[in-house]
Amino acid sequence: MTQRRLSPSSMIAAVAAVVTLGLPGMASAAYEHPANNEKGIIVHPEHWKSDKTREQVIAETKAAMQQGLLSYGESNYPMPVPNVGPGKTRQEVINEMLNESPAERDARQRLYYPG
Repeated sequence: MTQRRLSPSSMIAAVAAVVTLGLPGMASAAYEHPANNEKGIIVHPEHWKSDKTREQVIAETKAAMQQGLLSYGESNYPMPVPNVGPGKTRQEVINEMLNESPAERDARQRLYYPG
């Protein structure tokens, strides 16, 4: 009987397979785990540990948003809405539309009614 030696490429492939198959198991050490119940999950509070207070997290998020380090969708913290003051009344808007020049009317129509 002959004995075959393991090649380095087969060893690398075996290690890669073990790591790839082991990643989901490592990821399951989370706060919630799938469960066969009505809710579909079971929560393990002992898996969750935070050293920061809510105020610290909010302050860090605001700072990151102001510095542009978060893209849209990375945070659901609401952006502050600028105060623009009172708006126009319906009659003021109608008067502006009635008094606009033909060039302004044409530009508005091209903006809102393309084609």
